[in-house]
Amino acid sequence: MGRLTVIGFGPGGYEDMTNRAVRAIEEAEIIVGYTTYVELLKKMFPDKEYLATPMMQEIKRCRMAVELAQQYDRTAVISSGDSGIYGMAGIVMEVAQQMQADIEIKVVPGITAASAAAAILGAPLMHDFSVISLSDLMTPLDLIMKRIDCAGISDMIVCLYNPKSRKRTAYVEQAADILMKYRSPDTPVGVVRHAGREEESSFLTTLGRIKEAPLDMFCVVLIGNSATYVMNGKMITPRGYEKKYE
Repeated sequence: MGRLTVIGFGPGGYEDMTNRAVRAIEEAEIIVGYTTYVELLKKMFPDKEYLATPMMQEIKRCRMAVELAQQYDRTAVISSGDSGIYGMAGIVMEVAQQMQADIEIKVVPGITAASAAAAILGAPLMHDFSVISLSDLMTPLDLIMKRIDCAGISDMIVCLYNPKSRKRTAYVEQAADILMKYRSPDTPVGVVRHAGREEESSFLTTLGRIKEAPLDMFCVVLIGNSATYVMNGKMITPRGYEKKYE
């Protein structure tokens, strides 16, 4: 029985990969992935055999990987971040089931964009938080905004993936307007672009000014809760330890 390993390799840099992910990549006989991610890994693992597909071909990529797993002993599918958080783990399992493939599937976790961005910004995710993608390619926009509203009601820290694209220019503004029903426009917001990669950059702004911020698909946006504050250029969300021991 062939083994198909779905590997989360983190934000993109070697230093942010887990030992388990590195070992799984080194053991793989063939690696399947999105073209951009394959090019990242080629710099670090140049001797491996790769097959790549462009964006929007996730199902084709998974079918290819499942077919290869029935021919090879050790096949891998790669995801940036964590393979089970907006990654390839779920679709690989669904496709394998549809194909009735007799293979073993393993999932290797990795550092996801939310935690990578949080470490750069300080300590903004120290309390309950939600991670919400603003891409409506697979989720209706009204459902996305309903989730934003629920996060606002519950005073959760909000981490936004895919905040803006060339076609989706106003979704982050709509999300900010919803959240400002429940928290101040001065609520701290941190933005990290290309977290963990050579092009990494970050800046702080506020919920009321996020509409003016330069955002794109490479950004992660972390919106604080009602207790989040900025000190020495770092976002901090108190967990409440000072009250725990009173």
